[in-house]
Amino acid sequence: MDYTNNKLKLVYGDVTLGVQGPDFHYIFSYQTGGPESLVIQGKEWLYRTPKPTFWRALTDNDRGSKFHLRSGMWLAADMFIKHADTEVKVNGEEIPLPKAPANNQYHAGAEADSVEIIFTYETITVPSASVTVSYLTEPGGEILVSVHYFGKAGLPELPVFGMRFVMPSRADGFCYEGLSGETYPDRMAGGIRGIYETEGLPVTPYIVPQECGMHMDTGWVEIYRSTVLDNRKRECLQSGIRFSAAEGNFAFSCLPYTAEELENATHHEELPPARRTVLCIAGAVRGVGGIDSWGSDVESEYCIDAGKDICYSFRIGKAVHKSVSGSSI
Repeated sequence: MDYTNNKLKLVYGDVTLGVQGPDFHYIFSYQTGGPESLVIQGKEWLYRTPKPTFWRALTDNDRGSKFHLRSGMWLAADMFIKHADTEVKVNGEEIPLPKAPANNQYHAGAEADSVEIIFTYETITVPSASVTVSYLTEPGGEILVSVHYFGKAGLPELPVFGMRFVMPSRADGFCYEGLSGETYPDRMAGGIRGIYETEGLPVTPYIVPQECGMHMDTGWVEIYRSTVLDNRKRECLQSGIRFSAAEGNFAFSCLPYTAEELENATHHEELPPARRTVLCIAGAVRGVGGIDSWGSDVESEYCIDAGKDICYSFRIGKAVHKSVSGSSI
């Protein structure tokens, strides 16, 4: 398809909305409750629809302080969440949800300057809390993601709050602008700001697999992959995707496992083969403590009050820096 202007091409499906540009093609699903395909420069970057995440794997300090017994419902909320509503805005104006049969009124050449899809979720906690996630796509293909957790009184402390993106294959590595090493809200003093590269998706070799790999106060992170699931081209040129802060910095972890997979293993040999890339972009992270491992809790300033709102935003687009396998940045 030839593009002679900077407008977005829209495809109104029965339960999806397609958004196209010269080197990108996105599909947002009203059925799964989020984007189900993000193709950038010919490469698919989603294995599952991204959803809000509320759980990080327990640490030895968490177990010692019995944090999991107080906040365990967030594990269920992380695994299961209700997609409650979807709104679509074209050029800033809300339109009736264009699913079948209403989508038949749109012609094949539909264009727009911007498209925003807003998904509302409800947690299965008691009481229930709600989350909205907005995806605003602009003509260049960059997506502004705005996330809002609506605080609810009566809920236990959150382990983490963010968005989880599962990618189809294991990444070659990632680079980011932020603090050196692994950092948490109560473990940032030794971090030195700079641009860092990480080869592969390392998992900290604790005796018992647990929470690891968090990077606080991050300006941007780029993930690089040279493999895909398409049997016709298992090996391909390395390319990347970029997540950059929109307002203030974010935290992130990039691992080959979900929090639940880490949680389920008591030894590293029990972890499944590393097939995917699990990127979590977090707006709030609980500290890890470390005063002792047999009862002391995380200090209050590093806890997350589930009764308060959490809002943050970031942008998704193509990588602009050199790849991990190339020369140093």
